[in-house]
Amino acid sequence: MTTTRRPAVRRALRRLPLHTAATVTVALCLFPVYWMVTTAFKPSRDIQSYDPRLVPDTWTLDHFRRAVDADGFALFWRNSALVTLGAVLLALVVALGAAYAVARLRWRGRRQFMLAVFIAQMAPWESLVIPVYIISRDTGMLDRLPTLTLVYFMITLPFTVVVLRGFIAGIPPELEEAAQVDGCTRTGAFRRVAFPLLAPGLMATSLFGFITAWNEFTYANFLIIKQQDSRTLPVWLSSFQSTFGTDWGATMAAATLFALPALIVFLVLQRHVTSGLASGAVKG
Repeated sequence: MTTTRRPAVRRALRRLPLHTAATVTVALCLFPVYWMVTTAFKPSRDIQSYDPRLVPDTWTLDHFRRAVDADGFALFWRNSALVTLGAVLLALVVALGAAYAVARLRWRGRRQFMLAVFIAQMAPWESLVIPVYIISRDTGMLDRLPTLTLVYFMITLPFTVVVLRGFIAGIPPELEEAAQVDGCTRTGAFRRVAFPLLAPGLMATSLFGFITAWNEFTYANFLIIKQQDSRTLPVWLSSFQSTFGTDWGATMAAATLFALPALIVFLVLQRHVTSGLASGAVKG
């Protein structure tokens, strides 16, 4: 019994530094989120106390009431949802066609096209704020939600093309060829055979696009200037500042409410994102 336990103990000791590093990393990443949530439930007198506590002594929902009752909460929530969902759906449709063309078809300039996509993916989008602003101003597209939708579509498209191209390339083309032998067209074979196997890739890119567009602040702040009703939730979070300072309780409550949709989307999609293409093919 003792000899059989020694290898397990040794393996556990060897993995101890890795587990410790992972635990510290997770704690460092989650602590700001924990502090935001607990601050949203703290009474105002305890938020800026000289004796901060990890666990509040008393809990209150007053900050959430002020956040929900603030002007424009429902309107800006709707704006963020429309812009985010529109950008994600548009990116998926366009990227799916582009990724299929790169992965399955042979045409001149295919490699140059993927190189351009990689370069666009590596470019810092913050550096394009001024050009995008000038183009939007000159074309009369400032202060409009469709402009934000197109910008977020532009930001998420390169990543979506790269990821979906990898997923499509990982599907054996013989599956589609077999369907074509049975009478399916190329489009029908892709829709009936390959498309169901793309669920992990579609979920992963949808999650990335949703989080990117939902959290984006810079373009929303620069492109929506005059029409306050067209602003999104990230810009709305700055409304809890006044001449007397920042209402930290309401700000943290609003930030908690703002983070909930992204958290829910992640929890819903993460099981599908981590599933493999091989298991999907076996399940048929």
